[in-house]
Amino acid sequence: MPHAKKYIFTSDRLGFRNWESADIDKMHDLNSDKKVMEFFPSIPTKKQTSEFVERMKNEFENKGFCYFAVDKLENNEFIGFIGLLEQTYKADFTPCVDIGWRIRSSEWNKGFATEGAKKCLEYALNELEIKEVCSVTPKINVKSEHIMTKIGLKKQYEFEHPLLTHDKRLKTCVLYKSEQK
Repeated sequence: MPHAKKYIFTSDRLGFRNWESADIDKMHDLNSDKKVMEFFPSIPTKKQTSEFVERMKNEFENKGFCYFAVDKLENNEFIGFIGLLEQTYKADFTPCVDIGWRIRSSEWNKGFATEGAKKCLEYALNELEIKEVCSVTPKINVKSEHIMTKIGLKKQYEFEHPLLTHDKRLKTCVLYKSEQK
């Protein structure tokens, strides 16, 4: 398999890997897209993006997972991230392992987020033996909520996100969880 060394695991069309310094500019471009960042309180700066990439590298080294950098296998082109990250903000369900994604808008509506999230969920439950995976999105982000249902997560409830309380548009979020085995 030609991708075996570079990728931690693959799905049919995507390769999941740890981050490289070369990803910072690509991730900053993605983070600068207002369509991609529609349901976030702000656009990250280049410095914040660089810190995010370093944090993901460290998370992978320490825990064996992160929001993985994702490439299309057909051309090894970076399209964003899909993966797992421990969340520790104050809520009834934290700490928890969150599954999340952020993909270049030019790659939307091609099934990449669903395919990748499904593969990451399998990886979490079967390889890492994580007991439960959560996913959170602002209630108004129906596209992400649709992906959550497509990968088999079940809606739990709505809650006021403690990190978004000052943002009327985003503060009401939905929590989804994997089925317990």
